[in-house]
Amino acid sequence: MIDLKGIKKIYSNGDIQVAALNGVNLHVGASEFVSIMGPSGSGKSTMMNILGCLDTPTEGEYFLDGTDVAKATGNELAVIRNRKIGFVFQGFNLLARTTAVENVELPMLYAGMGGKERRIRAIAALESVGLGSRIHHRPKELSGGQQQRVAIARALVTNPAIILADEPTGNLDTRSSEEVMAIFQRLHASGNTIIIVTHEPDIAEFTQRIVRFRDGHIEGDEIVATQRKAQAQVLEEGAAK
Repeated sequence: MIDLKGIKKIYSNGDIQVAALNGVNLHVGASEFVSIMGPSGSGKSTMMNILGCLDTPTEGEYFLDGTDVAKATGNELAVIRNRKIGFVFQGFNLLARTTAVENVELPMLYAGMGGKERRIRAIAALESVGLGSRIHHRPKELSGGQQQRVAIARALVTNPAIILADEPTGNLDTRSSEEVMAIFQRLHASGNTIIIVTHEPDIAEFTQRIVRFRDGHIEGDEIVATQRKAQAQVLEEGAAK
């Protein structure tokens, strides 16, 4: 699903050059559930931006679902992001004056999908994350955990090749974090490819594999020996789906 070969990312500040990534090689297969960890300045955020086609490498090759994206133009990257990648952010990134179902519809709206099909698919996505009874609620009427579940529904509604989550539990309490990770585990069990960036070791333990960055390199890549299972119950309509 993902192949990175010799990825470098160099930022210039006047005469000073800083290598955020320095020759990274990484393969993520279809249906893997991977976490990326590392201290501040390790390169993990730069890696997420490149994986999400929000930035391009200075050198190297990046193939996403068979597409060479390292050399894609800005317009081509925008199309790839919309069709192949679902994003989940720490801050939820929901439109405050827009209902949950309308927020979930946005990627399909940008893709030109008709209104009736958009609504059907958005409702189904919200039901799949346990929010079938809250489709007309605005973000301020939802808890932090519920807002993040809206964001997850928005990420998966276009059936993307991968779901990228940047610190998805960073703004949540323990119970809400468990609920969110339970959803990710269900999505993974259904065949989704998921990559999360996290600084929390206990969150990384919910994934199958942990890739550790330091100083722009991968310093560790390990299979989680005993994958932690999220036990929190999600009581809203559709949680069992």
